Amino acid sequence: MLRFVLSFGALAILTLSPASAITPQQKMETCKFGADNQKLTGAARKTFIAKCMAEDKSPSQPTQ
Repeated sequence: MLRFVLSFGALAILTLSPASAITPQQKMETCKFGADNQKLTGAARKTFIAKCMAEDKSPSQPTQ
């Protein structure tokens, strides 16, 4: 049961990550969701969304 919960959680994270967004609109929605989830407002929200939108992590790129 625990494996099912953990794998479902991992799937949800991968599905909601900005890197998996197909269009810029979907990526923006995902970034806004992240900002809402962290309860960010004002300049902190704007900075978070800007950094989120700038991230371009595709699976073919190695992460360091």
